[in-house]
Amino acid sequence: MSFRRLSVAALAVMALGAQMAHAKPCRDDKGKFTKCEAPQKPKPCRDTKGKFTKCPAPAGTPAPATAPK
Repeated sequence: MSFRRLSVAALAVMALGAQMAHAKPCRDDKGKFTKCEAPQKPKPCRDTKGKFTKCPAPAGTPAPATAPK
């Protein structure tokens, strides 16, 4: 019987800890709730005329190798 109580208590602590860990980024240094910032979606690339184009590769990644013709 005590094992069952211990396991229920352990599960409750784990569930509470998960909720606290999730809420942590949306608090300031004093522990008060603040508005969470949503990650920004990448905007589609457009040319000067406003038409959609293929986005250039980021500066840190190498260009893909092309097959010789």
